[in-house]
Amino acid sequence: MARAATICLPHVYLDPEVEKELQDRLSRIEGHVRGVRRMLTEQATCEDLLLQLAAIRSALTQVQARLLENHIETCVADAVRRGRGRKALDHLKSALAQVMKMQ
Repeated sequence: MARAATICLPHVYLDPEVEKELQDRLSRIEGHVRGVRRMLTEQATCEDLLLQLAAIRSALTQVQARLLENHIETCVADAVRRGRGRKALDHLKSALAQVMKMQ
């Protein structure tokens, strides 16, 4: 997947606490996915599998929301301070449009 040009400067990319929070959340999601794979092997009910998959999707949505929140607080805010707010908003709108297409 090609990377889009970014407006984020390395020193404002992610707050270290947010990065740790996202890493922790993603680790929990990985564990949850492993649990669903185990449920498949154990022939859990389709209803139980569907509920667990919905929980995984919800957890991923929460990761996206937290990342977006941090992006606005760091990268976009920094770009606005540097007089590049329009470009930052254009990048954000483009990224959100792509995310929404994948939903």
